[in-house]
This record gives sequence, structure tokens and C-alpha cells, in this order.
Amino acid sequence: MDPLSDLLSLFRPHSYSSAGLDAGGEWAIQFSTFDANKFNAVISGRCWLVMDGIPEPIRLETGDCFLIPAGGRRFRLASDLALPTIDANNLFPATRADGIVTYNGGGDCFLAGSRFTLAAEHAQFLMGQLPPIVHIRNSSAQADLRWSLERMRYELRENQPGGSLLVKHLAHIMLIQALRAHLAQGATEHVGWFYALADRTIGTAIEAMHSQPSHRWTLQALAKRAGLSRSSFALRFKSKVGTSPMEYLGRWRMLLAADKLLNGNDSISSIALSLGYESDSAFSTAFKRIMGCSPRRYAARMANPAQNQPIP
Repeated sequence: MDPLSDLLSLFRPHSYSSAGLDAGGEWAIQFSTFDANKFNAVISGRCWLVMDGIPEPIRLETGDCFLIPAGGRRFRLASDLALPTIDANNLFPATRADGIVTYNGGGDCFLAGSRFTLAAEHAQFLMGQLPPIVHIRNSSAQADLRWSLERMRYELRENQPGGSLLVKHLAHIMLIQALRAHLAQGATEHVGWFYALADRTIGTAIEAMHSQPSHRWTLQALAKRAGLSRSSFALRFKSKVGTSPMEYLGRWRMLLAADKLLNGNDSISSIALSLGYESDSAFSTAFKRIMGCSPRRYAARMANPAQNQPIP
């Protein structure tokens, strides 16, 4: 798989709420802070998006999408920013799961959205790369995303058998499409492995590390994959990703190791060998340096939520 697919598969995104808002007339809704990631799309109409701490409001047009990572600040959606707001918590409980809330008679602005979590402790490896609001503008080049938007609206409205599951899968598809579009729109403006995927030379090296994490990669070998000299590759990788190639490789290996510890039955020796470490001690040392505790303690801590406290 490619690096983005690797990460999304590893973090197992699941949607636990999908719904639509059909608003009419003048309206303004306040959304509180939240623990899940929010992904929304404007199916028809237009509105404003304002977030605490972000000075400029965002005008959302038909076909626009926005993604807000978990832990985000309060935000407001409105037809007019001068209007008083109502609390979203007083509005959305009235609907069934995967249904539509109609406000003020509807008909002027239709938004579809999903809240989802990433089922891994280190999901920040992806979501931490993103700004407080990821705004994806509508584009004639985004036909696939528009098809998903229209299909989402249909499934929410029609309540067909299997519709709830289809809505969740559509939300995941739309998330990937939105991340692709965001990468294409702003790849040169940010630093991080996600944005580095848009750089063909660095993206090639990242894909090599993901496809063969157990390989004994050297800076020289990765530079050769990228078609650069050793020194040019090291400088370019650090400027694009924010870490050295070997630091990135170590982090990726430990994310894989953490997943194996939590979701498999492999021994520590087997995990170490599968990730290219010649001894348990070398693997444990690397794991503790990156993850903050030994592999055994990590597995025990994650298996017992009552003891799942930060480790000094």
C-alpha cells in the first residue's frame, strides 16, 4: 500500500455518527469542542464557518468540504455571522442516527457530515499534521468527491436498507478524497510527512520505508531511491518532513510495533525480527526511546485503561 493508506489502515478510522443539516432562511449554530474528528461537506447552498482563534471567517460554497481534527476549538456555522447562535447539542439529538435535521424549513443550505475516531493511540501521527481547519474548495477536478457528496445526500434522505453502513463507508472515502485535495492545494505551504508525499523524490523514499520497514535502510540507499546525493537528500528530507530519514523510519517501525502488540499475538522477539532488529534488547531500547516505555509495559498499559496514564 501507499503511505497514506498504510496510516489510515493502521489507525482504523471508524465513523460513529453521520448526519445531515438542511437549513432554511437565517440561521447560526454553535458547535462545542469535541473528541472526534469532524468532516463536513456543503452539498448545496452556502454558509460561513468561524472558529475560535481563527481571525478570518471562511465562506463555504456548494461542493466545499472541511475537516476539523479532534480536540478542535469551538466553531460556528451560519448564514449570517451577525445572527445569534443556537447550541448544536439542542438541535441534533432530535434526529435518528444517520438522519437529517431540518431547521427553519430547510431548502437553502444542505450539509452532510461525519464524526469519526482513529482507533490508535498515536493517531496524531496523521491528524497532528493538519491545521485547525482543513478547507477543501470545490473544483471541477474533484468529480469523484462531488459524486460522493451527492451519494451521501441520497443515502441520508432515502433511508434504504444498508444505508447506515454505506454512509459510513462514504464518509471514509470522502475523507481520503479530501486529504488528497488538501495535499494538492497546499503541499508547498506546510512541513510534515503528509505534505512531503507531494514531493516525488521524498515521497518515493517514504514509500520505500513503508513497503519494507524491516530492510536495513541507510541514508545512502534511500538517497539512491530518491535520485539524489546523500547530502542533498538528507537536507531535502529534513526540510520537507521535519525529521531526519532515520528518525522517520524509527517512528514508523514503532507505530507498526505498537499495533502488533495491541492487536496480535506475536512475541516481542517475532515483532523485533519482523521490523529488522537483530535482538530483543535493540528493539526494546528503540521502542522505549520513541514510545516512552518498554514494549511489555506499553502492551500492559493499553490493555488496562485504568492504568492508561502518561509515563514520565
